[in-house]
Amino acid sequence: MAWQFVGERDITTPRLNLLVIRSEFPVQTVGFYELLGLNFQEEKHGKGPVHWAAEVDSLVIEVYPAQSFEEVDGTTRIGFEVDDVKSVLALLKDQCDVVSNRKQTQWGLRAVVKDPDGRSVELVHEPES
Repeated sequence: MAWQFVGERDITTPRLNLLVIRSEFPVQTVGFYELLGLNFQEEKHGKGPVHWAAEVDSLVIEVYPAQSFEEVDGTTRIGFEVDDVKSVLALLKDQCDVVSNRKQTQWGLRAVVKDPDGRSVELVHEPES
């Protein structure tokens, strides 16, 4: 079924408020994202699994242990705006593979690395306007 827009929209644009990452290596993945400046807290709700959560403005990022390799999504690309791409790359250099080193683009200075599960993580510093 193809989605079609008919008439006027009477709703506001939604804001992303939750991102759940399933990880084969959750402790390493949490450590990787903490190097970017995220502050994770360990959580457990009822009979659910131990997982980690960090808040960035109104976005909650959660890292859950994967129950199987199939649950790990290596195709998702996550992007973060950072103050200094060069410094962040220096922190990450021993923790990940660099896919694309620092490069000036129309979106700013940009680099792409892989997190412990193989997800592409884009680091960008937008130029001052």
